[in-house]
Amino acid sequence: MKSKVVESAREAVATVQPGAAVMVGGFAPMAAWPSTLLRALAEHGAGGLTIIANAVGYGPYSPQVLAERGLVARFIGSFGGHTSIPTAMEQQILAGEVAYEIVPQGTLVERIRAAGAGIAGFYTPTGVGTVIQSPDKEVREFDGRPHLFERALPADAALLRADVADAAGNCRFDGTTRNFQPAMASAAATVIVQAERVVAAGELDPEEVHLPGIFVDAVVRAEIPRAEIVAEELARGRDPLKDAARGAVVRGIPRDLMALRVARMIADYRYVNLGVGAPTLVGRHLQEIGAQAALHAQNGILGFRGLEDVEGWNPSYFDASSLPIAPLPGAALFDSVTAFAMARGGHLDAVVLGAYEVSRRGDLANWSRPGVGAGRIGGAMDLLAGGGEVIALLEHTTRDGRPRIVEECSLPLTGRRCVSTIVTNLALIGVTADGLVLREIAPGVSPDEVKEATGCPIAIPDDPPPMAFD
Repeated sequence: MKSKVVESAREAVATVQPGAAVMVGGFAPMAAWPSTLLRALAEHGAGGLTIIANAVGYGPYSPQVLAERGLVARFIGSFGGHTSIPTAMEQQILAGEVAYEIVPQGTLVERIRAAGAGIAGFYTPTGVGTVIQSPDKEVREFDGRPHLFERALPADAALLRADVADAAGNCRFDGTTRNFQPAMASAAATVIVQAERVVAAGELDPEEVHLPGIFVDAVVRAEIPRAEIVAEELARGRDPLKDAARGAVVRGIPRDLMALRVARMIADYRYVNLGVGAPTLVGRHLQEIGAQAALHAQNGILGFRGLEDVEGWNPSYFDASSLPIAPLPGAALFDSVTAFAMARGGHLDAVVLGAYEVSRRGDLANWSRPGVGAGRIGGAMDLLAGGGEVIALLEHTTRDGRPRIVEECSLPLTGRRCVSTIVTNLALIGVTADGLVLREIAPGVSPDEVKEATGCPIAIPDDPPPMAFD
C-alpha cells in the first residue's frame, strides 16, 4: 500500500484553493486543534475560505490564525466567539466582514455526517420554534411533533488532528478528541490529518482504529509541541465560581449552594448532561455526595469527573466546557454523532442548563443576549430535543435587578416549554401547566422577596419549605 505520509504540512495544504470550504476538527481546547495544518494553511494564503467547525477557538493554535490574516469569508458553526476572550473572527463577524451561519451543535455534526453518508438531508426536532426555523426551511410533522429539514453539509477539505496515524491513513483519537472528526473525514473531498505520532502500516492495532484510512488522503507529523500548547491552555483556565463574584448576588444563596441543591435533585438519576458555566459546579457536588449519576458530554464521553488539580492530567480528556476531566470506572468514549444520538434520542434523564431568561411556561433563552458578541448556540437545542427533565440554573435577577423569570422571554429562544424546574439564588420553582409554583425558598429570603423579583405571576404557598441541601 502506498504511504499517505507527506513530508510537510505546507505540501499537504497546497491543494486548498481560494474560496474552498474547509472543515476543521477539534472542539475548543487549543491542544485539540490541527495547529500545524492551520499554520501552514495561513501561510499558504488562500483567501475567501468558508470555515466549518464547531467553534473558532482562540489563540495562535486555533482557526483564529486564518481570520487574523483575513482569509475567512464565511463561518458555519455553533460558536462565533469565545466566552471571555476577544478574537479576530468574532470581531470580523460583528463588523459584517465574515458571514456567520449559526447551527446548533448536534445539527451541525449530523449535517456533516449526512454528507459523508451520501444522504441529502434529514428532519430534526432541534430548533423548532426558534430562530433556527428560518422561512426557507421545510417543516413537517412526524408523530404529532414538528421537525425541520436540514441539508447535508459537505466540504472541499478537512484538517484534522489525531494522536496516532499510520502510513495507511488509519487514525486513533485519544480521550474526548474524537468529537466531530470522523464525521468530517467522511464529508470532505480531501482529508489531511496531523498526527502527534506517525507509525508504519500495521503498527496501529485494528482495534484502536477510530478513523479508517479510506477517508484520509494525507498524513502529516505535528510540528508544534503539544506540551507548549497545553501549558498556554492551563494558564488561561476558567472557574465557574469566578463568574459568581462578578454577579454581585446580594440576596439568597451563592451559586455554589444553588449547584448543590441541583445535585441533590439529580443524585439518583442515571445519565445527566451539565451545561457550561454554573451547571459545571453541579458535577463537583455530585462527586462530593457520592452520587451515581453518570455525566454525559457532547464531545464524546459518558462517565467522568471534573478535576480541581490538573497535576498529572491527561490533556486528551476535557468536557464540553473545555474543562479538565478524568474518566471514571465504567466510562465510555465515542464521537459527537453518538453523543448527540444519546441526547436527541431521549437517552438522558436530565439536562442542567444556565439561562438568561425563563418564561412562565418554561421557555428557555440561554444562548444570545445584547453585549455578548457573536452567537454561541452550542448544543443546548439538541439537548432539549431529547425530552429529558430540564433544570434551569440561574440568578433570579440581572445585575441591575431586572427579573430573569418573566411572562415572555425577550431574548432569542433555545427551546419552548422545555424547563420543568428553576433553581435560583432565591428559590426552587416548579413549572406546571398552570404556571409557576414556589416549591422551596432560600434561607433568609421571604416569599414577598421572591414575588417582587419574579417578572410574572407565581403561586406561593402559605408556608413554603426551605431549600434542602442535605
